[in-house]
Amino acid sequence: MPAVHESVLDAIGGTPLFRLARLGAGLAAPVYAKAEFLSIGGSVKDRAALSMVLAAEREGLLAPGGTIVEATSGNTGIGLAIVGRQRGYRVIAGVADRAAPEKSDILRAYGAEVVLAPTAVPLEDPAHLFNVVRRLAEETPGAWLADQYDNQANPDAHVRTTGPEIWEQTGGRVTHFVAGVGTGGTITGTGGHLKAVSGGAVTVIGADPESSVYGGGDGSPYYVESIGHFIHPDTVEDRWPQAYRKDVADAFERIPDRESLMTARRLAREEGILAGPSSGTAVAAALRVARRLGPEDLVVVLLPDSGRSYLSKAHSDAWMRQWGFLEEDLPEDGLPAQGAPAAPAGLRRLLAGAGRLVTVDAGATVGEAVRALHGVPGGVAPAVLARPARPYGVSAVEVVGSVSREVLAAALAVGAAGPDAPLGPLLGPALPAVGVGQSVAQARAALGAAHPGVLVLVDGRAAGVLPRPVLTS
Repeated sequence: MPAVHESVLDAIGGTPLFRLARLGAGLAAPVYAKAEFLSIGGSVKDRAALSMVLAAEREGLLAPGGTIVEATSGNTGIGLAIVGRQRGYRVIAGVADRAAPEKSDILRAYGAEVVLAPTAVPLEDPAHLFNVVRRLAEETPGAWLADQYDNQANPDAHVRTTGPEIWEQTGGRVTHFVAGVGTGGTITGTGGHLKAVSGGAVTVIGADPESSVYGGGDGSPYYVESIGHFIHPDTVEDRWPQAYRKDVADAFERIPDRESLMTARRLAREEGILAGPSSGTAVAAALRVARRLGPEDLVVVLLPDSGRSYLSKAHSDAWMRQWGFLEEDLPEDGLPAQGAPAAPAGLRRLLAGAGRLVTVDAGATVGEAVRALHGVPGGVAPAVLARPARPYGVSAVEVVGSVSREVLAAALAVGAAGPDAPLGPLLGPALPAVGVGQSVAQARAALGAAHPGVLVLVDGRAAGVLPRPVLTS
């Protein structure tokens, strides 16, 4: 008989397991997905939100009529909005400006106030989301900052609920648990409980974006929301969440963005599960793990949230093509067959003939730029703000403009600049970007009347420049 609840808060957690029979076809080890998107707020963060609010009330940190403040990529804020509004609190959610817009819409629908702020700035920058939210909490009477990254009630929620549920649902047969790492609360609490109850027999695997620092990446940007650890190259001190215990994860699977996004789309098409991109990361990792196992093993992978929050991103063909993740010439799973690359078409064909990507440091001299552009087809390249490599491996660059051989030659010819002059005053605007999966017609439209070329993205990263003559000939 279906459950009857006195409050929506009673419907947090208690999510089912689904076997991934199609994506896991041919694997000896069964793979089961923990469907956290079926929680009342649509994500695993409902559990942490309830746990943190109740703990704050017990500790006297949150009084009647108070205000809950939190920095969120969306899901924790949604959970806090549901819990907070049910218990009579005002809720202010600081949301990363790059988060899917659907999340802010959902937050407002639940009655939360949304403040957008950037996260793609140094951690010490006053404009960073975390600092904006801290100021809001300090300036708002009766405010409590939930602080999911360092709040121990976050992992505790999973010690008490998620871990025991998985153990009971599998009859203690689970041998491998796979989850993404964002704040670290889910993998720490769930994985820690499963290790404890199994006497250390359960193996815990972290699923991580390929460039995330957690799994050993360089900390450069990636396109999967809510998991991983990005480091802006100008950040002075990297801080990891206190909710995350590094010793719980036995190993990591590092998943490229394209594989994450395509796996999320396959979940919808093949398993009937509309989940978010971080679920794609986790399932891709779980399938890798399961391929190494036998029939005596059982893999449980946690799906953090619903794909309904990403209809404008991962589940949008237009968005996927715009950022170079979707190409018409690829097979259904979006991944080229090993040893048999798909025949190039459209922009991919043009890109293959464009040669390697050449960039010019915005701090270079005119003479250095001229030498860098020597032999570059079309004579145009992105200008980048170079970043020195940091101890943890970051060597990211930021595109700040473009360099044209034609403009440099003209400036030198009329004496407007010499070879030793700084390049900066001669920089043109940044080149318009198109995804490799977009059409030549779309690239021409982006080119417009003034730009000397377009920047082509493959998997969200600059892969080459197509100069005007190539697109208009």
